[in-house]
Amino acid sequence: MSALAWALVAVPLAAGALLGLTGRRWNRQAPALGVAAAVVTLVLAVAAALLRPAASAPLLAGIEAGLRVDGLSAVTALTVAAVTVAVLVFAAGELGREANQGRFFGLMLLFAGSMLVTVTATTLPPLLMAWEAMGATSWALIGYRWQEPQRVRAADVAFLTTRTADLGLYLAAGAALAGGVGSLRLDELPTAASPWLHVAAAGVVVAALGKSAQLPFSFWLSRAMEGPSPVSALLHSAAMVAAGAYLLLRLVPLQAAAGWAGPLVAWAGAGTALLLGLVAVAQTDLKQLLAASTAAQVGFMVLGAGCAAVAAGTTQFVAHAATKAGLFLAAGAWLSALGTKRLPALRGAARTHPMVGGAFTVGALALAGLPPLSLWAAKDEVLAAARVHGWALYAVGLAAAVVSALYSVKALWYVWRPLPRNAADGYDTEGPGTRRVTRLMRAPLLVLAFAAATLGVLALPGPADRLRTLVGDTGGPSPQPWEAALSAGAALAAAAFAWWRGPRPLPASGRAAGWAADWLGLERAARTLVVRPVTALAQLLADLDDRVIDAAVRRLALGGLSAARLTARFDAGGIDALVGAVAAGARRLGRWARRPQTGLLHQYYAQAVIGLAVLLLLVLLTG
Repeated sequence: MSALAWALVAVPLAAGALLGLTGRRWNRQAPALGVAAAVVTLVLAVAAALLRPAASAPLLAGIEAGLRVDGLSAVTALTVAAVTVAVLVFAAGELGREANQGRFFGLMLLFAGSMLVTVTATTLPPLLMAWEAMGATSWALIGYRWQEPQRVRAADVAFLTTRTADLGLYLAAGAALAGGVGSLRLDELPTAASPWLHVAAAGVVVAALGKSAQLPFSFWLSRAMEGPSPVSALLHSAAMVAAGAYLLLRLVPLQAAAGWAGPLVAWAGAGTALLLGLVAVAQTDLKQLLAASTAAQVGFMVLGAGCAAVAAGTTQFVAHAATKAGLFLAAGAWLSALGTKRLPALRGAARTHPMVGGAFTVGALALAGLPPLSLWAAKDEVLAAARVHGWALYAVGLAAAVVSALYSVKALWYVWRPLPRNAADGYDTEGPGTRRVTRLMRAPLLVLAFAAATLGVLALPGPADRLRTLVGDTGGPSPQPWEAALSAGAALAAAAFAWWRGPRPLPASGRAAGWAADWLGLERAARTLVVRPVTALAQLLADLDDRVIDAAVRRLALGGLSAARLTARFDAGGIDALVGAVAAGARRLGRWARRPQTGLLHQYYAQAVIGLAVLLLLVLLTG
């Protein structure tokens, strides 16, 4: 049984590493090999969901690297594996032969494999490793076209932002050890002694909010749009961005033990869902609109986690993964065919490519929360949990659901307009379009559109009860009929208003609209409040090092040289001179001592007589 758990994560990681190392050498075979590895991973995920394997291996003294597929990880692992297959099939039809396909498919499999480790880890060490690997591979994928400097800068911003928040997990691990959780098991974190319990909870919350692009970290998601469309589809649907929400759902007991963490997480999710929804409404770039909507929709998952509604958050996770993957792939199909992602230039795109337009329409209507599609039912589950925790929280969540309809229908309005006569003038702003959508690109769109339309069954009474039992959330509230009617009516009214309003901006001041279009100025705020002070501090420390510490070291070195010269002079003029004088005196004495050594016997007798006379004189004088 443990072999299945290891195989679930080993197959995508090993296949990804192999393809990544081969690079262009297997360029023609890489798409097929990548898709095959993803299909095998999906089969393993299905088997793991049925058999629930567990595995562990010793890592450090008293700490194991553990993996386990339970109810929550079974659902998320299946979702990750299924979306990965769809995205890689699309990528096989989109990427040209001139691209480094080995590196691309290898990185995508490593990315998906890291997410699978994240959702099956039972201890902090493998979770930390997967968390880091996911961040590193996302950086490489966002900056995949590294020849273009703006894409590399975007990858750097995304990586550094999430990396900063990731430090919270290290803080949580250290606090857990200090609080007596020597095994670092996730299910034992709530038993940490106070105040370390609160430190661990704070670290987890910061790391999760950063990874899931929740406020105030949301701006990195805008930069991630510089990556290829398949990267955006996987990153925004079932991996990376969803990882933080999953971690909060997994660690609901830790939030409950800390007390303050649950309400903070709930309000962070609700606030992000509303404010980033308004950001999406203000966008004129399709991928930027979808990116802001991702942060907003993940906000509903975070809201569910803060309200301890694990089943509701999981339903939102699954429905959003299918919906958002399909929307990003449809946007990628238009970008590949028409060479643009600007909404005004995409007028009539759904008419030009009706199959893509149909799939996009189903996904957009699901994203809008219109009944009976999946995200309508999923949001109602989350809102029901929010209502239990307070009417204010419910009102903010409901307002965010209304805003979802505004930005979703706005995108639909553009793509279904009649095709303008000069439509081609707006094409090829991002690169030359191919003017076609291949079969491999179309097939995943149909599957994901069907999933976006039907996955709402998870919120129906029977499946919802089974899902609650599966994830251990049997006490979660269910939406009342009036709640479902209210959310459906509000979404339909907002959708009708957005269609009637068309491209005209919402009634708001120019400054507010510009603020929303600029992602609330979050990146500028981060540069002002964090980057510039840190850079200034680094420059100050560098100047201190150069002007004070280095200067002191140089002066000390010069002093040493001066002392060495003085010592050399003393050595040469004093000690060496004294030694030379002693040697010279010894030589003189030697010469004097050689003079009596004539070899004549009578001289030796005379010398002896003189010596005896001197001794006798001394005796007489001293006696």
